[in-house]
Amino acid sequence: MNLHYKSYTKIFMSAALIALTIGKSNAQQLTKYVDPFIGTGGHGHTYPGATVPFALVQLSPDNGKNGWDWVSGYHISADSIAGFSHMHLSGTGIGDWLDIAIMPLINPIPQKDLDTRVKFSHDNENASPGFYAVKLDNGIQANLTSTERVGYHQYLFPNAANPTIRLDLGHAFNWDRPMDTEIQILNDSTAIGKRYSYGWANQQHIYFALRFNKDFKSYLLNGQKSNSKKIGQTNDSRQGPINAVNAQFTFPGSTEIELKVALSTTSTEKALLALQEIPNWNFNQVKQNAENQWEKELAKIKVESKDETLKKIFYSALYHTAVSPTLYSDQDSEYKNYKGETHKMPNNGQRYTLFSLWDTFRALKPLFTITQPERYTDMMNSMLAFYDENGLLPVWDLSTFETNTMTGYHAVPVLADAVLKDIPGIDQEKAFQAMLASANQKIREVPDYIQYGYVPQDVNGGSVTSTLEYAFDDYCISLVAKKLGKNKEYREYTKRAKNYIQLFDPNSGFMRAKLKDGKFVEPFDPFYSEHEFSKSQYIEGNAWQHSFFVPHDVRGLAKLFPKKDGLDRMLDTLFKTPSYMTGENQSPDASGFIGQYAHGNEPSHHIAYMYSYLGKPWKTQEKVRAIIDSMYHDKPDGYAGNEDAGQMSAWAVWSMMGLYPASPVNGEYVFGSPVLDKAEITMPNGKVFTIIANNNNKQNIYIQSITLNGKPYKKSYINHQDMLKGGTLEFKMGDKPNFKLGNKKKSLPTSMEN
Repeated sequence: MNLHYKSYTKIFMSAALIALTIGKSNAQQLTKYVDPFIGTGGHGHTYPGATVPFALVQLSPDNGKNGWDWVSGYHISADSIAGFSHMHLSGTGIGDWLDIAIMPLINPIPQKDLDTRVKFSHDNENASPGFYAVKLDNGIQANLTSTERVGYHQYLFPNAANPTIRLDLGHAFNWDRPMDTEIQILNDSTAIGKRYSYGWANQQHIYFALRFNKDFKSYLLNGQKSNSKKIGQTNDSRQGPINAVNAQFTFPGSTEIELKVALSTTSTEKALLALQEIPNWNFNQVKQNAENQWEKELAKIKVESKDETLKKIFYSALYHTAVSPTLYSDQDSEYKNYKGETHKMPNNGQRYTLFSLWDTFRALKPLFTITQPERYTDMMNSMLAFYDENGLLPVWDLSTFETNTMTGYHAVPVLADAVLKDIPGIDQEKAFQAMLASANQKIREVPDYIQYGYVPQDVNGGSVTSTLEYAFDDYCISLVAKKLGKNKEYREYTKRAKNYIQLFDPNSGFMRAKLKDGKFVEPFDPFYSEHEFSKSQYIEGNAWQHSFFVPHDVRGLAKLFPKKDGLDRMLDTLFKTPSYMTGENQSPDASGFIGQYAHGNEPSHHIAYMYSYLGKPWKTQEKVRAIIDSMYHDKPDGYAGNEDAGQMSAWAVWSMMGLYPASPVNGEYVFGSPVLDKAEITMPNGKVFTIIANNNNKQNIYIQSITLNGKPYKKSYINHQDMLKGGTLEFKMGDKPNFKLGNKKKSLPTSMEN
């Protein structure tokens, strides 16, 4: 044990020194543009607290409220804080986690159950990457920072206080509820314990170690003084939540208390080891180290703009792309999955969780193939570890549990993109077999999809969305099959990729639900939205938003329209038609409307780029610029909908630079309308790819001409391999469309139908 202790100390002290060196060299110039409060208003569902990139710990305030706008624990509209917990979901639509809560109290309160909420003013609150601070109305100043596995708290108390720190394992909101909790006092400055809970992920466990910078004078367990060193409660029946344990630690005569809380998914012993991520008591140094980590992260894309607000929007978005997935394993690569099995990632890799794949396969994961070369292999192998442990790739992995939330099997395009780009350290054959398992699973209406060529509405709801997304996922499998020389599977999945045709209605131009007998469901209203998945035909939207999800075969979709330019006109109508929905139970996720285009939810995210596949990139440029200008702001309500674990931000990162992975698997990035004057992207191989927009302003939204490394460039997209070579892509911007640019067949982005 002592040998391990020394090795951990050496590792983390070295990491701290490296971080300090990085911080000095980068001069801390980019973190000032990040506002963690962007997304905490409206329905963004982000949190403002302290974290470092992709960390296990997200130390953030909780308002003590239930409800859709409190799924991250915090909303800018609230005026109270009930505690500072260590695990949070960013931008999701369902609430969970908020584990291991700490709350400073003016005095100990000898009762078990407390309403710990204390009023505060946003005027007394601030946050920056790796740091959060607030002065509560009772006079307590809270300062928070963190490392990957440790939250660092600093509390300053008014002179009249009897400083008390409450550790609450019953702190639970929205879907989460504790099932088995335990606190054990090790000595006069250290406590350990566990919290097992049931929620969106219905078997979660987290272990913790808490250490104060000074000895406490007394403690209360469940509100009572006790000589006991250990208290816990268990409910193995899982039929309802327990009245979980809590502790209060008192420090009379002190005005400043510091504490560290380390987390592990494996054991309290590993949590104690993780405390060594912060070997000393120096809050400002840890805060600086966290800021240095973020500075390094943000410096992967260096942008220039005369508009400071644009830089704030861009870097706040880039910040949010590096929050999740989150670490799940210990420093030694071990983790315990939801089944209670202890595993170890191979090659000293790390296990990640929180894979919101329905959202993030579209833009976030392709962005990671550029910005996360040091982590992406581990993320892909985390999905393959999930496959090893469960027999299928994840759909929505939370705490290694399959929540089975949303449609499609979208681990497939993510893994396929990684294989096609030859991301190192991935067993490509194993990845392919895992994809086939998902595409032939016996659940999620896949057998019916295979039998009928579509998911019948009289089998289950969301049938149109499922069919279209399965068809795209199958296209991804076909590309991997082709790369690996699997000719039989290539033919099979190329055919399945055309299944979207089954639901196209040439009379209306919409994708429509069908029954088993092949007839369209009647009556049909393209404005109709039903939020309950089992009754819906389109998930979280209506026919307008979902009928265009054929990113792999835009020109094939265009050929289905009876009249020439039918898809082009349909797209025009989408952006102009009235912005309303019908139905008694409309989905709140459909938001951020321009016509019936709904940027606040992911099914719309590729649509503006479809014009470029039809030889009319000037329309893409026009629509993309309108979306950037209207849907992203530097205020708490700066997102048009749920931020969705980085996807809403990733769209902004790509599009503000002037390109987007409209078909997120083939390594092509379609040009839009850059709002930034310059972006220098450090590619995974260390080379720099620079994008310059000349004559760029709010009026000059159209691309007049393009050069790559000084030579004329005629395509309306660029591929990943060309960006890896480094170089300079220049756009000349103007206020009128160039109708001749990007309209030749060989300049168009790839479509199955060429």
